[in-house]
Amino acid sequence: MPSDRAGGEGGLEAAAIEAFTAARRTGWRARLAEAWASDLAHSFRRNPVAIVSALIVIVFFAAAALAPWIAPTNPYDLRTLSIMDNLLPPVWEEGGDPRFLLGTDAQGAGVLSGILYGTRISLIVGFGSVLLSMAIGVSIGIVAGYVGGWLDSLLMRIADIQLTFPAILIALLIGGIAETAVPASERGALAVPVLIFAIGISNWVQYARTVRGSTMVVRQLEYVAAARLIGRSPLAIMARHILPNIMGPVLVIATINLAFAIITEATLSFLGVGMPVTEPSLGMLIRDGNDYLFSGEWWLSVFPSAALVMLALAINLLGDWLRDALNPRLR
Repeated sequence: MPSDRAGGEGGLEAAAIEAFTAARRTGWRARLAEAWASDLAHSFRRNPVAIVSALIVIVFFAAAALAPWIAPTNPYDLRTLSIMDNLLPPVWEEGGDPRFLLGTDAQGAGVLSGILYGTRISLIVGFGSVLLSMAIGVSIGIVAGYVGGWLDSLLMRIADIQLTFPAILIALLIGGIAETAVPASERGALAVPVLIFAIGISNWVQYARTVRGSTMVVRQLEYVAAARLIGRSPLAIMARHILPNIMGPVLVIATINLAFAIITEATLSFLGVGMPVTEPSLGMLIRDGNDYLFSGEWWLSVFPSAALVMLALAINLLGDWLRDALNPRLR
């Protein structure tokens, strides 16, 4: 009898585990089906431009993430380069080498490898600066919109003052100050953090103004008033009741600003205030190729420029689709 009871309990336990696993699997499938049937997914499936743009962005992201494994050469490792391979044309031109599909630069590094590794740096700087500007702008905007009064006026006047300066000028100023303040031996290691800070600190105003307006609307709603009545602190109300309901416009701005941040990084690197030559981004590749543009080595500048344009355009088109898809007036 004890063995039968133990066997019965073991069977019940196994059945319970199987039922729990099936429920989790069914819940996962249900959530996936619900997401696929949502208005956002339906809008995406009906928009060919958004689909093509998303595919281009995915290809760039995957290529950048897998660069150490799929790049023919490592442009950062001089031991793998040969000066005898310098300035080779693309493979379809006379004198091209099948090892270097898009040609090589003056150091013998493949242009395709430089684009793959350069895209990694451009995306890291772009995402980092967008996250920084989003964190600053959303925090300032939600506090200004919820608290109001003199604090709102002070924060918005600071935002208005920053709007009088072009974002690229602020980024240039911060990058120039950092370049003179940081020792030459540490500039390479600090180049990415400095770029993230310079670009991020120059783009927070748009988030702050948008979030402030949305917060001033949401704070008048009933559930926010109910949260006040039950004694929730202002910080808890802003974090749990207001912030989740104002993230739609923020995501749209972040998507569009990602392309702007990548272009800003390329501009700073082209002007000599961005990445060092030892760690080229797309902007640095374009700058280096510009020196050879009129001597016949056109591929050094054209291919990195085309990669930058395609990436920025695809992200911008995705941002335009997301803006329209999240706009209730266009549904």
